[in-house]
Amino acid sequence: MSQTNSALPRQVADTYVDELIALDPVTGTFLGVRESSPRLPDLSPAGQEALAELQRATLARLDEAERRPGADSDIERRCARLLRERLTAELAVHEADEGLRAVGNLGTVAHSVREVFTVTPAETEEDWAAIAERLRAVPAALAGYRESLALGLERKLYAAPRPTETFTGQLAEWADTGEGRGWFEDFAAAGPDALRTELDEGARAATAAVVELRDWMRDVYAPAVEGAPNTVGRERYARWARYYNGTDLDLDEAYAYGWSEYHRLLGEMRKEAEKILPGAGTPWVALAHLDEHGRHIEGVDEVRRWLQGLMDRAIDSLDGTHFDLAERVRKVESRIAPPGSAAAPYYTPPSEDFSRPGCTWLPTMGLTRFPVYDLVSTWYHEGVPGHHLQLAQWVHVAEDLSRYQASVGMVSANAEGWALYAERLMDELGFLTDAEERLGYLDAQMMRAARVIVDIGMHLELRIPADSPFHPGERWTPELAEEFFGAHSSRPADFVESELTRYLTIPGQAIGYKLGERAWLLGRENARKRHGDAFDLKAWHMAALSQGSLGLDDLVDELSAL
Repeated sequence: MSQTNSALPRQVADTYVDELIALDPVTGTFLGVRESSPRLPDLSPAGQEALAELQRATLARLDEAERRPGADSDIERRCARLLRERLTAELAVHEADEGLRAVGNLGTVAHSVREVFTVTPAETEEDWAAIAERLRAVPAALAGYRESLALGLERKLYAAPRPTETFTGQLAEWADTGEGRGWFEDFAAAGPDALRTELDEGARAATAAVVELRDWMRDVYAPAVEGAPNTVGRERYARWARYYNGTDLDLDEAYAYGWSEYHRLLGEMRKEAEKILPGAGTPWVALAHLDEHGRHIEGVDEVRRWLQGLMDRAIDSLDGTHFDLAERVRKVESRIAPPGSAAAPYYTPPSEDFSRPGCTWLPTMGLTRFPVYDLVSTWYHEGVPGHHLQLAQWVHVAEDLSRYQASVGMVSANAEGWALYAERLMDELGFLTDAEERLGYLDAQMMRAARVIVDIGMHLELRIPADSPFHPGERWTPELAEEFFGAHSSRPADFVESELTRYLTIPGQAIGYKLGERAWLLGRENARKRHGDAFDLKAWHMAALSQGSLGLDDLVDELSAL
């Protein structure tokens, strides 16, 4: 859609996407815009302010668009509400100078500088020439990021020490993958011989920039933030919770909900654990038993292929029965995450033209043996019917919505809530009758309930309830949070450590899984009651997945009306 003097909200939103891509070519690459391939964004304070100016200008255009005839239609109204909410939340984060202390183990702009190469087109010599140019842009991008952090230090806006230490370690891994060369050099090695000189020079420059940033983080930044709090407090947390969830949450109610889910799931887990290891003291004793004696996949490439088969079988089983999938939505690829990633698996959506498929990514954390119980529901979450079905369907119907609603406007709690709903759906549909796989599913559900408890609890320093089996009456700290999480998860210690660092890095994001799932379940139940015996779950799923992004402000109402 092009901007005109009579633009309606969807046109305003799509013009925003075009202008955003010009400032942020990483976004362009994720959307599949090949013209973005040679460039990286300006991560300096000036670059951050340029994005904010675009957001302010877009909100002004939206004010005008909402007054025009036709702006009150459902499709325009939904887009306008999403655009206003998202830009307002993003500006609140910017105006609080959060971008001047954005340090952590995942999801920062520094991570995007590396991650974007994994989705940059690399089929032709022309593609690789663009990659060589993008490699040469890495030093300037990381220098801009460092400039932002340095300004944060001047203003006494400190990142948390623990994520700072972790990020510095990640930079060391990016700089040396263990074979005497850096990740960028490993990546560039796959390029054509005709561009070998350009690629090698660009990769060496990128690695040198990583080394320079690592040394500055270690020698300057880390000592400066030593002693700063690892948690953010209620005011900052509420701002981040709005950003990731698309609503102003009652944080105390959400905390109580996390505990109620904890108690419900613990009861279910005990029943399932008894089937696996009768007399097990806790469900996690049974899960530890499965770590040693349960079904496993041996080998990194073997687990990648196994996960691909799991998703392919899920698509074949669900398409036509519980979903109606376009052919291009049916394609999803299983991949192994690059070294130096955080511990949690993740998903990247397809490009807008589907030339790059949606992909799930498994960080191996150096392992070569993978328990099946830990994989099945996780790949229902990351792949099918989770993230892939939702986000690929958004791309598929983007022309009926707007580019913005199908991509840039994604609200984390909506997407993570759907993916957690997808895990539960597969349990409801009978795909998790195997005791190992079902206990793994419940363990994953418990992890999401624990996230609500510890993320809100430690950042707000809330008290642990008196009826809790864990440190009743004490106030949460990151140390207690890590102990609690480790005691209520089958994950190994390095995963638990990475998870807690993640919660300190992106406060308010991890709670969106459970709170988003609650919204999806409530919307489905309301729609079921409204339709009675005529309720069609497949039709509801497809209508729900074709609405595009919505914040939790609107999600329940819109789902209930379907």
